[in-house]
Amino acid sequence: MNAPRAAGKAVIFSAPSGSGKTTIVRSLLEAPDLPLGFSVSATTRAPRGAERDGVDYHFLSPAAFSAEVATGAFLEWEEVYPGVCYGTLHRELTRIADAGKAVLFDVDVVGGLRLRSLLGDRALSVFVRTPTLDHLRDRLERRGTDSAESIAVRLEKAAREWTYADRFDVQLVNDDLATACEEARRLVEQFLAR
Repeated sequence: MNAPRAAGKAVIFSAPSGSGKTTIVRSLLEAPDLPLGFSVSATTRAPRGAERDGVDYHFLSPAAFSAEVATGAFLEWEEVYPGVCYGTLHRELTRIADAGKAVLFDVDVVGGLRLRSLLGDRALSVFVRTPTLDHLRDRLERRGTDSAESIAVRLEKAAREWTYADRFDVQLVNDDLATACEEARRLVEQFLAR
């Protein structure tokens, strides 16, 4: 893959929580022949598990996040859940472009649509989804990381997010993870080769 073709391009993966988006994105980042750089989002939420600042997210206090908003440091940002903000810092795009790579985003659905609108034809937007909402419910329950109330909130949000799926360039159905990862790689290779 020719890196100069990649610079200035972006690949956006969005999905309802539990659809497998992050696992698919990680599989792409592990492919040594794909010239992709991961855009580390900023968030006001606390780290989970082994998450590391500057690697998984830029963890900011609400005050620090607001200060970055005020200075225009974000390409886009939003309050995804009450009191929990996420955003894309301009400096992440610069860092990745300077390395001659395409930017790879792992963002929520609204953020994905906003990025698609801002980046236009320089971006490929992919909506990852399960075959049905019942499949998504099963996955969330099997994960064992959320309460029944949290799962209900996530499913309600997922149902709303599915109504935006047609606004993305591609819908990637994650019924089998290995197959979905292969399809994601094929989509990215084709896009970067243009």
